Amino acid sequence: MIRSLTMKFPNQLHYTAEHLWVLQEPHGYWLAGITDYAQDLLGDIVFIEPPKLGDALVNGMPCGIVESVKTGSDLHAPMNGVVTEINNDLLNAPEGINDKPYAAWIFKFKPDNVNDTAHFLSADAYKALIDNN
Repeated sequence: MIRSLTMKFPNQLHYTAEHLWVLQEPHGYWLAGITDYAQDLLGDIVFIEPPKLGDALVNGMPCGIVESVKTGSDLHAPMNGVVTEINNDLLNAPEGINDKPYAAWIFKFKPDNVNDTAHFLSADAYKALIDNN
């Protein structure tokens, strides 16, 4: 089934196989959130437990939770690094992820190695990944 026909995949973002998007900001910081595909699968998001400020991130390991009326899902760290900021607006209004998944970043982090991006997927590669599921 090709679910991606109505979904958006901004080319300026990088994607993970665990359905996170990341965006590099100036000064070596990155934003992370869940993809349009992930929010669509989850349904109405009602709660977010982001990683805590200062938490160490280990690439691919759970670092937080997103819960919907249907289920809960782990957030997986996109890179090794340290959490530097949380989007507090989403703590009070987690449904913002459903409304604008690519504007609703969940946490900001500083990676241990900004060049450790080989595992990220391009928009086309991420679209192919979900089309094959």
